[in-house]
Amino acid sequence: MAPEAALSLDPSNSSKNTLKLENTEKRDTLIAIEKKYQRQWAEDAVFQVDAPSTTEIPLHSISAVELHARVPKFFGTMAYPYMNGTLHMGHSFTASKVEFTTGFARMQKKRALFPLGFHCTGMPIKACADKLVREVELFGQEFERCPELNQADSAQGESGTSADHGPPAPTQGQTREDVTKFTTKKSKTAAKSVHLKYQFQIMMTLGIPIHEIHRFADPQYWLTFFPPLCQRDLTNFGARIDWRRSFVTTDANLYYDAFVRWQMNRLKELGKIKYGKRETIYSPKDGQPCMDHDRSTGEGIGPQKYTGLKLKVKEWAPDALEVVQSKLLPGSDVFLVAATLRPETMYGQTCCFVGRHITYGLYQVNDKECFVMTDRAARNLAFQGVPGIFPTFGEYSLLVEVPGSSLVGTLVNAPLSVHTSGVRVLPMETVMAAKGTGIVTSVPSDSPHDYATVMDLAKKAEYYRIKKEWAELKIVPIIQTPSYGDLTAPFLVKKMKINSPKDTKQLEEAKDLAYKEGYYQGVIVVGDFKGMKVSDAKESIHKHLEEHGEAFVYWEPEGLVMSRSADECVVAKLDQWYLNYGADTEWRDQTMSWVKQGLNSYTTDTKNGLEAVINWLNRWACARTYGLGSRLPFDPHFLVESLSDSTIYMAYYTIAHYLHQDIFGKKPGLANIKPEQMTDEVWDYVFAGRKLDDHLIEKTGISKKALESMRREFEYWYPLDMRVSGKDLINNHLVFFLYIHIALFPARHWPRSIRVNGHLLLNGEKMSKHTGNFLTLDETVRKYGADATRIALADAGDGVEDANFEESVANSTILRLYTLKEWCETTVKEQKDLRTGLKATIWDRLFENEMNGLVHEVRRNYEDTMYKAALKSALYDFTSARDFYREVTSATGVGMHRELALRYIELQALLITPIAPHWAEYIWLEVLYKPSTIQNEPFPTAPTTDLALAAAREYVRATTSSITSAEAAQQKKKDKGKHVAFDPRKPKQLTVFAASKFPSWQDKYIDLVRDAFDATHLTVDDASLNGQIATMGEMKKAMPFVQGLKRRLVAGERAQVVFERQLAFDELATLQAMAPGIKKTAGCQTVTIVAVDEGGKTGRVVSLDGGANEQTADHRMALPPSAEGAVPGHPTFFFENVVPEGK
Repeated sequence: MAPEAALSLDPSNSSKNTLKLENTEKRDTLIAIEKKYQRQWAEDAVFQVDAPSTTEIPLHSISAVELHARVPKFFGTMAYPYMNGTLHMGHSFTASKVEFTTGFARMQKKRALFPLGFHCTGMPIKACADKLVREVELFGQEFERCPELNQADSAQGESGTSADHGPPAPTQGQTREDVTKFTTKKSKTAAKSVHLKYQFQIMMTLGIPIHEIHRFADPQYWLTFFPPLCQRDLTNFGARIDWRRSFVTTDANLYYDAFVRWQMNRLKELGKIKYGKRETIYSPKDGQPCMDHDRSTGEGIGPQKYTGLKLKVKEWAPDALEVVQSKLLPGSDVFLVAATLRPETMYGQTCCFVGRHITYGLYQVNDKECFVMTDRAARNLAFQGVPGIFPTFGEYSLLVEVPGSSLVGTLVNAPLSVHTSGVRVLPMETVMAAKGTGIVTSVPSDSPHDYATVMDLAKKAEYYRIKKEWAELKIVPIIQTPSYGDLTAPFLVKKMKINSPKDTKQLEEAKDLAYKEGYYQGVIVVGDFKGMKVSDAKESIHKHLEEHGEAFVYWEPEGLVMSRSADECVVAKLDQWYLNYGADTEWRDQTMSWVKQGLNSYTTDTKNGLEAVINWLNRWACARTYGLGSRLPFDPHFLVESLSDSTIYMAYYTIAHYLHQDIFGKKPGLANIKPEQMTDEVWDYVFAGRKLDDHLIEKTGISKKALESMRREFEYWYPLDMRVSGKDLINNHLVFFLYIHIALFPARHWPRSIRVNGHLLLNGEKMSKHTGNFLTLDETVRKYGADATRIALADAGDGVEDANFEESVANSTILRLYTLKEWCETTVKEQKDLRTGLKATIWDRLFENEMNGLVHEVRRNYEDTMYKAALKSALYDFTSARDFYREVTSATGVGMHRELALRYIELQALLITPIAPHWAEYIWLEVLYKPSTIQNEPFPTAPTTDLALAAAREYVRATTSSITSAEAAQQKKKDKGKHVAFDPRKPKQLTVFAASKFPSWQDKYIDLVRDAFDATHLTVDDASLNGQIATMGEMKKAMPFVQGLKRRLVAGERAQVVFERQLAFDELATLQAMAPGIKKTAGCQTVTIVAVDEGGKTGRVVSLDGGANEQTADHRMALPPSAEGAVPGHPTFFFENVVPEGK
């Protein structure tokens, strides 16, 4: 193997461009703590939680509602990860949301359950294993005969396609077209994939030794290899997962297999699963439908319906005739087939377009007809069973290839067109071979693209080698619109100043305007459907064309879909089993109603996305013939599709530990039940509330106690409180999850919330192995430790927009946690040196009050699942409050109070427990010497915040900041050689001016705000208030003052205090307390506090360096101009240099 090739397959190469750490001593200390407590939690089974037993509370003795009230619970899950690799940081980000919520729920004294299974169903594992089978055959068991190992894609590599698609497997048979469908901007796969030529190379990048890779040719080996790694990585992450309830999907676990079969049987009995022909995305190579989880490209893409319009050839262009005439059967009619989404516009056809550089095929579709279209379109059509077209499923007969340039000039009949003598085939540069049939109808009356093109063709007829008159057929009105008249395209092209077909941006905008106006507001003005609204006539016109043999229904994928077996997918019409989601209107309406009125979706984006998918989702194929999974119980030839067996497995979590001890179900669980005992009737009892009778007990051999215990587990843990997922699953899994719960369970068991997160960026860029900007969970935790990783994940973001994991945050957190740990250790060890007695200083009161306020703020953020905000309050703001208290008490010489310092340490550990549990546990047990784990401690309580003290704290913060900023600004000016009022580096003194009264001009605005304030709802009528202020001519001066009043009122400060012009605290006393600290911080010789008289010209000295001024007659008669700007709550100040004594 070449050195370069070896390097490209080194698993560490995928993270080569991430942050490099040098000194790891502090990190290693923290990781040692984490490992210690992970072992301890596992030994003590801290995260194994059960429902109250039937011995504690007999089954049916109280209702489920009463049970939850007596013993509160939280049940949260994430989408179980797929076992074809190890977890990356994207998985971890999703896991962190339910993990943090579980940690907080424990602190709310709820029994909190976070289980996790391992998803193995579907094509990906089987497809990869089959590739390895072929590669072992080709290259040997250790691939020693592979001619080259490189990372670059070949033109026909993993995601390439071939012109020769080969025969289909035996079976039964990127412009978005629909703006109502919810989509993400890029697929999850596209964001993380790295293309390699062979599967064994991909396995090498996962860190699997080359001599072990051949084992993965057995798909079952994947199921034994990756789940333990997933459990290892999440355990090292500190996840509060109850691993007793884990399992693998597929029939590798016969208990889970029985559960899936029960689910499918019940859905069929309810009429939710049906059998019949329907259009679906299909892989000819695999011989089965290709659903979202089976795709390497094209997740979320569905079938798109077109009208296939038959344009009969009346006269061949000479070049085309030369190519085709010898290939045609005698008496055959030839049709150019155009695919259109707008059959209602066919009255206005003036030509049809082809791509000059596209190669078309002439195909014999039956004994009497031939079609001209692209190979891609013919391949699609061959799987659709259109009567009279390609009669053998998947087979299409090419007679000859025809260059697009040869077709130019051909005369064809355009169905419905007013130009009954025919229209010509003309060239169009933007025709795409990968969309539609490669042949496009031209309706210049209503399509801006078509109008711009025919105008260009007429101008440059000689250049395009056409006759000018071919492009100048009369453009006739066909649709009347209220905004653009009856010639929409010419109107918009002129209005938007579009000069040529190359004005692509304007043309796209014009296209959207024309389509929406025409479809929703347009009226047909020509033909048999004259007078009908376009929205009503569209389908009728299609049927009219079909009935007259001039059109048929043609389908193709909305965009490129590649299966994991590297096959470009088509749309096929198959006899198949499908879930009748949106087609069952009652079911759809129930699901929509729950999303609108019952489900907590946390963000409007998530809610809107779910509603959009429910609106367009119709039927969904629920069976396949290839891959891993459970057999469809009523048609065992098929496997259950991977998104259809993954909808209610949350219910299985509730009883999994009663069924088995291991993920494969080889060892029976608590109930000592065998898989064959889990009949549909047993599942009915456990999950559907079927009556328990002696017959069921006798028939199954399961004890009544075991059955009732399982029923209790389900009744207690359901409904699911939170489902966490990446936003890419809105398009499928999350909606299916809702549908199936609503079909199988009563409303009291329907999911309560869905929390969706965005994709995770790494250091501001998308994660990519190819660019070296990629991290697995294992790599990240080994690099930064669990708590630093968790904190960086919390800091990454909380909405549905893409979040950002910053390695710099994780790295700086190591130092933050280590330093804070050392401070806590030192403080507790030396606590005898701290001040005791009454908490008498203002700094004690401010610090205690700020801690109380932050406790309430952290709780609110955890309750709202806003973890970035919770982290800020619980760690950053909390340590900032301590820092200020420590510094100010040191500056004033009083020192910290022992009780407050220890209270801070205790609260700090508790507040950060959901996010950084290992650090918190260490502080709790080894610094504070508490008797038992912090994981079982309640969230702290605190007195209500004293608003007066809170206002004083904000005053101290703002005033201190203003003073230090002013000094820094002077120094900056001096460094630039500018004139300064004083030299900050020379001895100086500070005078602070505090006013006792407000300016009289503010009185009238006080009255206005009082009238506009609603004391009940703490709101202000801004519209009325702002209108009145505007009439008084003092907006610039008045608005900042009014905004300050509003902020105080809305924050909950008593209206009487605000309107009576009273500060909530004693400003002079506060300044006096601040003076020693300011003196030390600013390096002043003295700090003088002056109470300014009304008018700002004179004042009285009330304090020198924080001490009370005994000389009450010490008036100053000529204060500097800055004193006039002082108002209550907003002091001004004045620096000046002084001459030291003795000089």
